[in-house]
Amino acid sequence: MRLILLASAAALALVPATASAQSERVPVGSGVSPVTLGNTAERPLRFAVAVPSSGTLVIPMAGAADLSRVPPALVPAVRDAVAAAGFKADADETLNLYATGGYQRVLLIGMGTGEPDAVALANLGGRAAQATRGATTPVAIIATGLSGTLDQPAAHVARGAGLGQYRFDQLRTVGRSTGGDQPITIVGDAGTEAAYRREHAGLVDAMRLTRDLIFMPANMVYPESFVAMAREAFNGVPNVRITVLDEAQMRRLNMGAILSVSQGSARPARMMIVEYRGGGDAAPLALVGKGITFDTGGISLKPGAGMEAMKGDMAGAAGVIGAVLSAARRGARANVVAVAALAENMPGHNATRPGDVVRTMNGQTIEVINTDAEGRMVMADANQYVIDRYRPAALVNLATLTGAVTTALGDDYAGLFARDEALARRIEDAARRSGDHVWRLPIHPSYAQDMKSPIADIANVTRAAGPGAGRAAHFLSFVTPEPTPWAHIDMAGVDEPRAAPTSPEGPPGFGVRLFDDLIRSFER
Repeated sequence: MRLILLASAAALALVPATASAQSERVPVGSGVSPVTLGNTAERPLRFAVAVPSSGTLVIPMAGAADLSRVPPALVPAVRDAVAAAGFKADADETLNLYATGGYQRVLLIGMGTGEPDAVALANLGGRAAQATRGATTPVAIIATGLSGTLDQPAAHVARGAGLGQYRFDQLRTVGRSTGGDQPITIVGDAGTEAAYRREHAGLVDAMRLTRDLIFMPANMVYPESFVAMAREAFNGVPNVRITVLDEAQMRRLNMGAILSVSQGSARPARMMIVEYRGGGDAAPLALVGKGITFDTGGISLKPGAGMEAMKGDMAGAAGVIGAVLSAARRGARANVVAVAALAENMPGHNATRPGDVVRTMNGQTIEVINTDAEGRMVMADANQYVIDRYRPAALVNLATLTGAVTTALGDDYAGLFARDEALARRIEDAARRSGDHVWRLPIHPSYAQDMKSPIADIANVTRAAGPGAGRAAHFLSFVTPEPTPWAHIDMAGVDEPRAAPTSPEGPPGFGVRLFDDLIRSFER
């Protein structure tokens, strides 16, 4: 969008003009055909109440003396092997026995002592799935008697087994996994399968969608294709309504902030709104995600080294879409609105320049000091849109927003900022239960002074070094009208690929589990 500055003695107005460059923006071919989302090597999950007598058997142990899940015929062999190896069954400790008691392989997995929570049980399932990848015989995980407090603990193990199988190899022509036909059987009780299908299967599928969207390259995932792939995932899911705003609609709504980000790219911006209604007339929980499908930094160009990772700068948008898919699939008794603010940040001939001033949907003006601070811009308009249209009970932003939060917290915790204490506590509780960790950080009053602009209501960054994550959070708070309860989760750092029991490769899909748990706290 080109901005024409109209000055008068009375006021300053920023008026969108119809630019010829806009009409010339046509899709650019990728040279690569779209892929089918999903794990090509995923093994089917099955459920049983009886332990099979052959194949590969996984036995969790809560301490070296815990033989409660060991089939009677295997007890002598397991006891001897544990003693000989000095196996303590500590958390993450494993011991393999081969050609024992009619089984090709028996895998003992330590759980440590103490009552396992939902995260520990899911990690058990994920570790078992990863450790038995490539098995040539059917795999069974004995998941009975694991918890005295959680309902259907074996279903949590199944959830972890589903997540732990994730692999993205759809773009490979060699080395592609094809041997994923051996099933994994979860040995639980008569209600395990129903509990898994009801409470967990949708989340496993939603996490797969989120991870695939983040993993795929930017010539295949851009605003329009993101919308198409996400929309397909909701086919047949009841109580869901999807609205997509194109640039013409955003221009009519005066969304100058998001349009200022996209105007340098051949890929036009989109705003995808997914409504799920399962909570009657209650005000919805709103989740707004940053969806920069590729971030070069714009005119404020990033260094070349590592820029390929910026295909994942839409992880916040993928996370909020995954969260509402999970909630809808399990029929959550809550109302949820997820908004993906989608744009590509490129240094094209029509790109926004440092020093430009743009106007948001709510009428505020922003001086663009650095075009690489674009995530807060797209969410400014998305936040206002969701407040105007839905009057949410609470609004939470999710974004890979600042490198500064990684300096502060590393890659174990996302930064949580909030101006509503009750909402902050809800998010912290959901983070603890889900395993998507957050740490509360301040929005100090001094940040308002830091973000002042001499010519606009606010600058998009400060000109001085300092607490970048907190200042970015102040910006979002400034452009998000009160009294809406608001919080922001800066997930830069925790979205980095690293191996974990339920995330064997690639992006972890941060936020889906956290928000799925948060949505439960809003259920009627």
